[in-house]
Amino acid sequence: MKRKILNNLGLKLLSIALAIVFWFLVVIANNPKDSVSFSNIQVNLINTELLEKGNKFYEVLESSDRIRVTVEAPRNVVQELNASDIVAEADVSRLTEVNTIPISFRVLNDDIEILSITGSRDAVLLNVEEKASKWVNVSCDARGDVAEGYIVFNTKLDQTRIEITGPQSVVENIRNAGIEIDVTGATTNVSGNADIHFYDAEGEVVDDSDIVKNADSMHVEVQVLATKEVPVEAAFAGAPEEGYLATGVVECEPSSVMLAGTASALAEISKISIPEKELDITGESGNVEKVVDIRKYLENASLADGSFNGRVTVTVHIEPVVERTLVLSQRNITLVNLPEGYEWGFTEENETYRVRISGLDEAMAAVNQNTVQGTIDIGAWMTAGNMQELTTGGYEIPVSIALPDGVSAENEISVRVNIVKLEDE
Repeated sequence: MKRKILNNLGLKLLSIALAIVFWFLVVIANNPKDSVSFSNIQVNLINTELLEKGNKFYEVLESSDRIRVTVEAPRNVVQELNASDIVAEADVSRLTEVNTIPISFRVLNDDIEILSITGSRDAVLLNVEEKASKWVNVSCDARGDVAEGYIVFNTKLDQTRIEITGPQSVVENIRNAGIEIDVTGATTNVSGNADIHFYDAEGEVVDDSDIVKNADSMHVEVQVLATKEVPVEAAFAGAPEEGYLATGVVECEPSSVMLAGTASALAEISKISIPEKELDITGESGNVEKVVDIRKYLENASLADGSFNGRVTVTVHIEPVVERTLVLSQRNITLVNLPEGYEWGFTEENETYRVRISGLDEAMAAVNQNTVQGTIDIGAWMTAGNMQELTTGGYEIPVSIALPDGVSAENEISVRVNIVKLEDE
């Protein structure tokens, strides 16, 4: 057996080699079919203007316009094919009721022999909606905190509304638009351009990749001002009805306000004064209350709190006059400024004197007749009467009563005293 195998071994090997060569020649001569696949082929949508004319918006779903294409052709053709030779198209005029468009395939060179051409999917899937447009308000959000003692007082945008167009479901979901600008640490105005973002009713950002808008960004100016808290004070004019007095207490609610302005302007403001012309208490017998808009009394400043309308409630307190009669004893009366060389004494010992006083209840409550002091000022009395000197005798001299603020004496009292010149004794 071994001899048979090895007999004419060279001829046998040559025969095998020739057989292989002849087989390749046959294959080349017959040019058998072969296939090749190309990934990520873009499907071109044609006649899309038909949807636009129908006021429709479309979007491709599930990346169905990106497919893999397999081509069968003679081997010599397959070896020369590139992805750029493949054309995949979906004609919108063939849109089905379920929003799919059949895909057709071809190669750029019509002379190339193609046996078959197929794709990983046979249709493009669309989402087709009515196109909608509307105007939405644009606001600015100042992000970050300005320097201590400063506030963001105002923001100014190029425009306060923007028009958007896109799929109805997306457009209807948008409630407003906004931009953000960083004001961290600012002590002066901040300005710049910022991108526009859209938000739904919950304040969540809406994907605007399918939205056409008339502006992508806006210029914004942020006004940054210093702040200062100052008191509010008020005056009043006129006098209340007879038998009544103003207590002197004028309440303002709020009693202080926060102002905004330049640092130099605020340095000149120490308070807000409501003039007396705003409050006339003439003939009143009870508290007078009036609401005053203090904004007209602001100079070079504004109210820092945008929610405060500047209306301050001013109350002038008025109370009835209280009257009492004090019984003043001689021990509470002092004589002063008696010239040298004179002595004095009461003409009638242990006499008392009745003084009617009036005032507001709180002030009157503080009056204790045991501590009220009366003063006989001999020097002032002599001056008023153009007297150069005194002679021994009895004199009736007025007494000055010391009363607390808000209490007045309704009658004058005089006491009779004896004055003796010592050298006349």
